[in-house]
Amino acid sequence: VRFLAGAVKRQGMNMLDAPLSILGAWGTRYEKILKKRSIRNVRDLLLYFPYRIDDFSAIVPIADVRPGMRMTVSGTIQLIANRRSPRTRKIITEALVADDTGSMSVLWFNQPFLTKNLKMGDRVNLAGKASDQFLDMQLVSPAYEKIGSVRESVHTGRCVPVYSLPDSVSQKIFRTLMMHALERSMSTLREWIPAPILKSEHLMGIHDAMRAIHFPDTLLAWEQARDRFKFDELLFLQLAQARLRKDLALVPAQPITINAQLYDSFVRTLPFILTRSQQKAIQEIMHDLQKGSPMNRLLEGDVGCGKTVVVACAMLQVIASGMQAAYMAPTEILARQHFHTLCDLYKNHALSIALVTSSSYMTWSQELGIRNHESRKEKQTLIRSIAEGIVDVIIGTHALLQETIVFKNLGLVIIDEQHRFGVRQRKILREKNTSSCTPHLLSMTATPIPRSLALTLYGDLELSIIDEMPLGRKKIITKIVPARYREWTYGFVKKLIAKGRQALIICPLIDESDALGVRSVHQEYERLKESVFSEISIGMMHGKMKSFDKEAAMRDFAANATSILVATSVIEVGIDVPNATIMMIEGAERFGLAQLHQFRGRIGRSHHQSYCFLLPSTENQGEKTRLKAVVSSTNGFELAEKDLELRGSGEVFGTRQSGLPDLKLASLTDHTLIQTTRKYANEIIQVLETYPNIVDRLDEYQKGELRD
Repeated sequence: VRFLAGAVKRQGMNMLDAPLSILGAWGTRYEKILKKRSIRNVRDLLLYFPYRIDDFSAIVPIADVRPGMRMTVSGTIQLIANRRSPRTRKIITEALVADDTGSMSVLWFNQPFLTKNLKMGDRVNLAGKASDQFLDMQLVSPAYEKIGSVRESVHTGRCVPVYSLPDSVSQKIFRTLMMHALERSMSTLREWIPAPILKSEHLMGIHDAMRAIHFPDTLLAWEQARDRFKFDELLFLQLAQARLRKDLALVPAQPITINAQLYDSFVRTLPFILTRSQQKAIQEIMHDLQKGSPMNRLLEGDVGCGKTVVVACAMLQVIASGMQAAYMAPTEILARQHFHTLCDLYKNHALSIALVTSSSYMTWSQELGIRNHESRKEKQTLIRSIAEGIVDVIIGTHALLQETIVFKNLGLVIIDEQHRFGVRQRKILREKNTSSCTPHLLSMTATPIPRSLALTLYGDLELSIIDEMPLGRKKIITKIVPARYREWTYGFVKKLIAKGRQALIICPLIDESDALGVRSVHQEYERLKESVFSEISIGMMHGKMKSFDKEAAMRDFAANATSILVATSVIEVGIDVPNATIMMIEGAERFGLAQLHQFRGRIGRSHHQSYCFLLPSTENQGEKTRLKAVVSSTNGFELAEKDLELRGSGEVFGTRQSGLPDLKLASLTDHTLIQTTRKYANEIIQVLETYPNIVDRLDEYQKGELRD
């Protein structure tokens, strides 16, 4: 260990950046295993916080031990031996430990090596939960430490941390690693929060907090350490966003000249009237486009609220100024939908649109209509046309990030479902401009995010919210369907399909799982096709299907060649079939409220009455109460707020890939702490250069974001 520490010093490496092997044999042995838990160095190890603290600080005389008591006993081993259980054949290590007040038995299972580590006469501390066996006190599988063998107790006689670990790493080994890490790295930990803030908010200093979060003297000290790191996480998140906003304001962008007559003529050709929310969002975007610094705005609106037409207004102004617009969507289905929607919206305008995905290259112009480019030569010609500025609007998926795609004069970048793209992807797309100016950025999301949460997640973005639905939409009738009414629901669906309507059936899984006991797409597709809807055409779609097969399933459903589409959450974004008026959601309790609302938004897009049926796979009353919120509310923002309260921030978005910040302790529902940290972040960012430790930390964060 001394040799490795010397090597770190010679290489000028910060101890916090050193590999786990610096901590000795255990660090070397478990380095690969812990890397799977994103513990790559000493810093990652220190920031891997315990989820619980067991208070074994009370050292209790054996005579005072009672069943269920969590404590430490200190005594001498009088007997210790291994024996094999006659019933299970497991090896049991049994010991008798005594102090001045009495004795008690101690058992360990499948740890025969203990008889080599512990001998008769050894003085030990044993920490665990007491139980009684035939009126005798007993400790089963306690942690142990020899008295006098260590400088500081780690596993007994104190508050002991408990971590979430893989089976191959024991709590004892991990605690030992953590103690070594603290001993060797505390001198390199730098306080980054200014002293006046620490004092004003009554927060622990970084050294005391790091020690107390892992090995606290009391449970109160552990809570105080957690408060410090919650503050850290939210303040840092706010600072990172504030810095992005400040840096972006210094970058030049091409101001867009707004043509009011063009806007008025475009709006007059629309087959509907813009809502007040849409008009307000358009005005906010137009105002930003005229600036000499890049727009950085998030357009947030419920499913079906009309975000695409708002974007179309903005792109038209950019194109009229002689620049290009790029529109990136998370899925091929959604990219195709946007392509066809924009072709229709721009049918009276002399401009060109391209679709670029991994499997499709298409163009549209007023003169030639839609054309497919299938040969290699045609694709290369299209890519060259984009680079030469001949194509005005380029719509695509991640395929837009490929090296061959460059733009001549990119004036506006639109990112749909913004939280599904990372900082790195957005940066690459912005840098694909041969012009010296940075393009304006308009991000979009159909995920209803409470305003407080949106400001925390996207503090570097200005916010526009569309909170009205287009006029003439009928309210979707939503019902919870108990198991006894399933057959009646199938009959109701058949009647509506006979009238020409279509249905979507959502399942939580692709393949069957006995453990979960919920319906899968494959299972339901086969069952419904063979028995329930045997005379009705049925399609299937899920995320593991090839792009071609997904497109075919979607195309058939859109053309009413199939009346029912059985799918997973892959349809959460990207399906717009006005004739689809029925939705059945199997295992509805397995989805968040906001996600259920997203599903429901795939229907109700025409003058026909639409119906959404929630079919839970459990009779749990708590889940039924939660689902009632979807029945009673059609406001996605209200449901997202409710989800935030009931199930946490992860449920607002669904998966880890959603772009949520990596918060270990803080909660995005803590509005008071969010407001406090935002206030301090806004103050610090004005004089950021006077805080070198904060600057260093932000630099490291941004490098990691772009690297990951």
